[in-house]
Amino acid sequence: MKPHHRLLDILPPIVQAPMAGVQNHRLAASVCEAGGLGSLPAAMLGPDALHAELTALKALTDRPFNVNFFCHAPPAPDAARQQAWHRTLEPYYRELGLDPETIPTGPGRVPFRAEAAHVLEAFRPAVVSFHFGLPSPELVARVKSWGSLVLSSATTVAEALWLQAHGADAIIAQGLEAGGHRGMFLTDELSTQVGTFALLPQIVQAVQLPVIAAGGISSAAGIAAAKALGAAGVQVGTAYLCSHEATTSALHRSALQSPAAQHTALTTLFSGRPARGIVNRLMRELGPLNAAAPAFPLATAAIAPLRAAAEAAGSSDFTPLWSGQNASGCRDLPAADITREFLQAWVSA
Repeated sequence: MKPHHRLLDILPPIVQAPMAGVQNHRLAASVCEAGGLGSLPAAMLGPDALHAELTALKALTDRPFNVNFFCHAPPAPDAARQQAWHRTLEPYYRELGLDPETIPTGPGRVPFRAEAAHVLEAFRPAVVSFHFGLPSPELVARVKSWGSLVLSSATTVAEALWLQAHGADAIIAQGLEAGGHRGMFLTDELSTQVGTFALLPQIVQAVQLPVIAAGGISSAAGIAAAKALGAAGVQVGTAYLCSHEATTSALHRSALQSPAAQHTALTTLFSGRPARGIVNRLMRELGPLNAAAPAFPLATAAIAPLRAAAEAAGSSDFTPLWSGQNASGCRDLPAADITREFLQAWVSA
């Protein structure tokens, strides 16, 4: 029997996955109010925006919530690779009437730093979660010093053991089915990535921490399966993408609720790191893992003008249509209804 962990006393078994770009505080608050753990994605927020979102979230709920950050190491600038990326995209710029000479550069996403920790400390969220490992030991200690529990994603047993050894309070076992960015951080070898229900029992057996299952779970049956395999909870993302409180665009919602959602792939085109989304024109024509894409997060900036121009014309050809492999649970419902349904499924399992 594993030792009791205080996380189990405060952490609801249904965790809403943090989804940067398709949600804000409203979705997180709705999930919290319904009894789940709502999550605020902060990887694309500067200090002022983070403070504003946290203030708005606290105004809507006094329940425990999670704030999520990326903790990647920013890449060294690589002018040659950036130029190759721009050359690869140039035909699309010309097609859409954009000037190739104006292709922007820039990171788009920043890792967790002291500035963000300073903002966060005033709010002392119940949970702070990370993607791509953990930040520095000093920052982990600072987060824990104000009472927050630390979660992070593992995509392999080795990553789960690393997280346990470096201060995580619980592990999110992110299966290959999951939408959005892979949380992989010890290797970039995609052949190491396995499905949720193969990964979950291996991590449960390997670590002494609570394990939350993520990836492809969008129904009562999936929740029951995760619980049967030893999960202390499940993290659900894709099933919330069409909820009333999500900021998912009409184009993205349409794709999620169409047959196109049955074909997803891991792609580096939109950010530079493998992330799962619905296959669209850019992925088909360039190949989803095109080597020309610069290191994360430097691929994003050059895609943004293409995305904006295409979306203005009603096309998602250049839009990252993030989705897990199982979009069947995407429903046009209040997030609270979805959360309560999943909580009941957990209790009944």
